[in-house]
Amino acid sequence: MAKALFPRAWVKKSFYFQARISCVRVKYLFLTWLTVLVGSWVIYVQYSNYTELCRGHQCKSAICDKYKRGIIDGSACVGLCDKETLYMGRCLSTSPNNQVYTGSWGDHDGVIRCKLGEVAHYELGEEPEPRRELPLFHTPTRGTSVEKFREMVFNHLKSKLGEQANLASLVSHILSVADGNRDGRVSLPEARSMWALLQMDEVLLGLLLQERGHSPRLLGFCGDLYMTERVHYGPLYGLALPWPLAAWLPAGLQRTMDQWFTPSWPRKAKISMGLLELVEDIFHGTYGSFLICDVKAAMFGYTDRYELRILDNRALVSEEQFARSIKELKCNVDADCTYGADCFSSCDVAEHRCREEPLKPNLAKACGVLKDYLLRGAPSGLREELERQLYACMALRGSAQMNMEHSLILNNLKALLWRQISHTKDS
Repeated sequence: MAKALFPRAWVKKSFYFQARISCVRVKYLFLTWLTVLVGSWVIYVQYSNYTELCRGHQCKSAICDKYKRGIIDGSACVGLCDKETLYMGRCLSTSPNNQVYTGSWGDHDGVIRCKLGEVAHYELGEEPEPRRELPLFHTPTRGTSVEKFREMVFNHLKSKLGEQANLASLVSHILSVADGNRDGRVSLPEARSMWALLQMDEVLLGLLLQERGHSPRLLGFCGDLYMTERVHYGPLYGLALPWPLAAWLPAGLQRTMDQWFTPSWPRKAKISMGLLELVEDIFHGTYGSFLICDVKAAMFGYTDRYELRILDNRALVSEEQFARSIKELKCNVDADCTYGADCFSSCDVAEHRCREEPLKPNLAKACGVLKDYLLRGAPSGLREELERQLYACMALRGSAQMNMEHSLILNNLKALLWRQISHTKDS
């Protein structure tokens, strides 16, 4: 009887290894398939979100169509539509109806914003509908004189800012900005573009604030599309987390991470001086008083010279508009009298109406932002006095004596910081 070439035990072991290898292969193929499936789903969701949120091509197409038909005009129209020297870069949009992009225009680096009409949700691969026609560029009508347009702008500003002594000079400034081609006259398309821009409070407030350097400068516009300068350093802490990560991280960990990305203390003091100067300028400014109704570190940025900028002018509201809006609210408790994120008034329980006077001034809210920012890393000889003044500042409330107390605390804080940094190279 012939002897077996392979022992039976060896054959069994071989079959065992082959079966094991086959099992590993199946697991590997399954994991590969699962990875591809999950990755494809993530890419699909991200692309769907991007195509829904980022519709800059629609903005450009709609704006340039109206420009070429002679409906609108502005300083950026030639660069956007004719010479194509104005480019849209990275999409920053968080809403499909409010398009935001980084942009470049010649030597200028900026942020481009454009409004879209109501945008419905589209499935991947569907053709988007054209932009809905909005009656934005129908005013002023043909035949309107420049003087009539000047009167329209004056009345619009008066409704927003109330009776102010310097409104006439502001109107003249706005008309000079409206003259996009600098030919000494405002054409009907230019007037229509400026009128559309003035309907957006953030543009109007930007024009008011950029006079003192507290808002990014308006670089150009075409219709209701406009470009402002880009503020490269922001927010104050220098770290802007993506919103999914910011929502997931605990608040305490976020504050710790924020502190890792702050400038040196003398530079923080210089930036804080800029915030205090902003509060001072808008407390009783050239065109009335304004409230900051969303005060957080993410709302502020600064230049390479540590000049402060408000990154979103929608956080501001005139006291006139605040009083008009808040007194229309019905209330049972003070918590019902809220405007925006950080503007509050008290409730008149007998009348069930909110009072017009804000409870907390801008300075108190600004000091709340600066408390952690300035106290961390502060010189040991300064820390105790700085902490005392910041807490006194945060305790400010609206009252008949608020003007005097406000000015005193503001001046004391500025003097304290200036004494510490005036001899440094960052001053």
